Amino acid sequence: MDLVVARDFLIALLIGALVGAQREMTKGDDGAASQGSLGGIRTFTLAALVGAASAWISHARALPWAFAVALGAVGLVMALRRVSMREARAGITSEIAALAVCLLGGLAAIGDTEMAVALAIAATAVLAFKEPLHGLIGRIDKEDMFAGIKLLAASFIVLPLLPDRPIDPWGALNPYELWLLVVLICALSLIGYVAMRWLGPVRGAALGGISGGLVSSTAATLSFARASRDDAASADDGALAAGILLAWLVMFLRITLVVGALNRSLLAHAWTALALMGAATAVFAAWHFRSGLRHKPPPAQVAVSNPFSLGSAVRFAALFAVVLLVVHVAQARWPGAGTYVVAALAGLVDTDAISLSLAAGARTPEARTVAAGGLVVAMMANTAAKCMLVLVLGRGALRRQIAVAAASVLAMGMLALVVA
Repeated sequence: MDLVVARDFLIALLIGALVGAQREMTKGDDGAASQGSLGGIRTFTLAALVGAASAWISHARALPWAFAVALGAVGLVMALRRVSMREARAGITSEIAALAVCLLGGLAAIGDTEMAVALAIAATAVLAFKEPLHGLIGRIDKEDMFAGIKLLAASFIVLPLLPDRPIDPWGALNPYELWLLVVLICALSLIGYVAMRWLGPVRGAALGGISGGLVSSTAATLSFARASRDDAASADDGALAAGILLAWLVMFLRITLVVGALNRSLLAHAWTALALMGAATAVFAAWHFRSGLRHKPPPAQVAVSNPFSLGSAVRFAALFAVVLLVVHVAQARWPGAGTYVVAALAGLVDTDAISLSLAAGARTPEARTVAAGGLVVAMMANTAAKCMLVLVLGRGALRRQIAVAAASVLAMGMLALVVA
């Protein structure tokens, strides 16, 4: 016998044994169901063998009907078994699992062993985690389901259809990247919402701020600001402020890493501003995080509503596109001399692009001095823009908290410019 064929059949049998072992363990979970149980490790191993043998015959002997007949026979046995059972059963999970094992056994027998094993593990996990999965579904309402479907449609239906290239004369507007920003904002809203539901307002907001800052601190700020507006009765302002400021702190750390990796000499000029602005942000983030932990909301304020809004994300992306276009026009008209103007305009929406541009272009001492100043201006403009987002879209004490923190961060930036 070919050793490869023998290996594939062995994997098919092991797949059946894996799923069968899990079914065997659930036989005695309730007495009524166990009396009419479909089977355990032996039944599912044999089902995998039927699928493997019939698939091998279909593939090696050019008899395509063999596997279809075998799969139909297994399905018929499952149906007859269910009809003959005396006790009514609530579901048909074991029957579907047996059919899945038959298919996976066939998949392994024709050589797709990696796929078969991966799917077998996934199937076993679905069977084993019955209670957690049911509990998870019980915590999802219709609004959450609709939001998830919209996000999936925006990510996997709309996004692939958009051209991944600039469509304007200045090469600034890329429809794919702009819609990706929409998806990012919506995803961050859902991530923050789920984190707050599972970990509580304070720790959930902190985790959402850190993860959001790794991608876009502006999008994270927008998400938290909208959360304070939509959930004014339930959201803890201290927790939301901590989440926003942690996203800002991650932004400063990310800029430090990017500039240090591309141009260590520029980092030597800009580290004072990064350290001062980052330290101010960290102090206020820690303060609001601790105040959020001390805050004990009454039981009626525990519920958190879903902040997902595709329309708000689209409007923000449209504003982002306008500012991005202005930045590119300014770069084309005022090269070099307009570094600070361009940095301020770019910082209104994002710091990554201008940081990369400044780090890549500053190769002389004079250029590094100008680039360091431009980097500070970009970070200050970005901080001011995010503060305005909170002031316009936020509600409650969050606006005052972020305004005070932003003013301190901007003061540190001005100090760095004066010292430099």
